[in-house]
Amino acid sequence: MKVLITAAALALFSLAAAAQPAAPASAASGADRKPSAQQNRMTQCNQEAGERKGDERKAFMKSCLSGKKASPQERMKACNQEAGGKKLEGDARRKFMSECLKG
Repeated sequence: MKVLITAAALALFSLAAAAQPAAPASAASGADRKPSAQQNRMTQCNQEAGERKGDERKAFMKSCLSGKKASPQERMKACNQEAGGKKLEGDARRKFMSECLKG
C-alpha cells in the first residue's frame, strides 16, 4: 500500500512538473530587453555628472533625473562648494567657476 501511494505521488509530481511551460532562455537572461526611459535618463545624467562628487553630485543627479534644470543660484552654490574644497584662489578660481557654471 505504501508503495502504491508513493508511486502515485511521484506520478503526480512528475506530471505537474511537465505541465509547467519552460521560459525561453533569452527572457530569463534579459538579453533582449531594451533599457527603460528611466535607465536611459540615469545613464545620460551619470555621463553629464562627470567628476562631481558628494553633495554637488547628489544635487545634480536629483535635478537631472527629475528633468528640471538647476537654477543659476543652485549652480553657483554647488560650484562655490566645489571650489572651496579645492582651495582655489585668483585666476584659477575664476577659471574654475567659469567652467563649472557653464555645465
